[in-house]
Amino acid sequence: MTDAPPTPGIHHVTCIAGDPQRNLDFWVETLGLRLVKRSINQDDPETYHFFFADAEGTPGTSMTFFPWENLRQGKVGSGQVSRTAFRVPEGSLDYWEDRFEEYGVDYDDRVERFGSETQRASDSASGDEPRAETVLPFRDPDGLPVELVAVEIPDDDPTVPWTEFVPESAAIRGFHSVTLLVADPQPTMELLETMGLERSDTEAAQGDTPGDERTRFEAAGTVGRYVDVLPTIEGGRQGHGTVHHVAFQTPTDADQEAMRQAVQSAGLRPTAQIDRHWFRSVYFREHAGILFELATSGPGYTDDEPLDDLGGRLVLPGEFEDRREAIEAALTDVTVPRGESAAAED
Repeated sequence: MTDAPPTPGIHHVTCIAGDPQRNLDFWVETLGLRLVKRSINQDDPETYHFFFADAEGTPGTSMTFFPWENLRQGKVGSGQVSRTAFRVPEGSLDYWEDRFEEYGVDYDDRVERFGSETQRASDSASGDEPRAETVLPFRDPDGLPVELVAVEIPDDDPTVPWTEFVPESAAIRGFHSVTLLVADPQPTMELLETMGLERSDTEAAQGDTPGDERTRFEAAGTVGRYVDVLPTIEGGRQGHGTVHHVAFQTPTDADQEAMRQAVQSAGLRPTAQIDRHWFRSVYFREHAGILFELATSGPGYTDDEPLDDLGGRLVLPGEFEDRREAIEAALTDVTVPRGESAAAED
């Protein structure tokens, strides 16, 4: 543990895509997330940066993409985030399987996690509710591994469902977890504990080398609270269909600086704070090489657009506005999917 305030959980996950229109169509229309910001990669302004989230861009709900069209196909392996999982309401997986059939989404059979007889017995003995999870794995058009996890959504949940394409009864409600693939789990697990996550569960890894274990760490927040660690020595490469980095919430500047110092004390080399316009960021590579980010909660996506208009135009932060004409000329034309509200389907 650390003297820094523990992270509440995941802030956002940023991935690499290919065709930007295909990326928009899938994440907005097929999965029903809201495009809350249409901008550029601030380190490569001739590339889009799309932000998909809940209706208000709540921290812990943003899946973001760099559509690098000319990059090669990636391969998930050691030193990467292997899967990003989202929460959906209990009872909605039938809806999602039907939707995946309708839209031609590549998906697998459901699996159960942390639901062994031993785990159920342990939960019963301790008086806890059984924690078995039903997981629906699938892939986006670039081959990115994604999962939906059916959970009970509490009445006071901080997320706000977006219902333009998917009804509230099935709408994605922010992150559930990320799974980290590492060759040597111990240093990564110690870092997660330094960041304030607590080891909460272990089970045999499904479909992996016999004896491998999935170890779960739990943050203090409601959304994006889990990080799973899996051992593997299989190599990977960055490209289409892989995660670029995972960001963790450090809500205030003071929280972020305290966490930055804690990470530095763990032998890592975090950057100075970088202003990303909608949040402020610190970056570092954890021991296995996975790029981590620490991100503040504010100022948020409504800092430069009204809530009702989020994602409606290309936003160029800071000095990039003066280069709008050249930047727009270099970007591929895209159209954001629009649909009637699906709320009436509930």
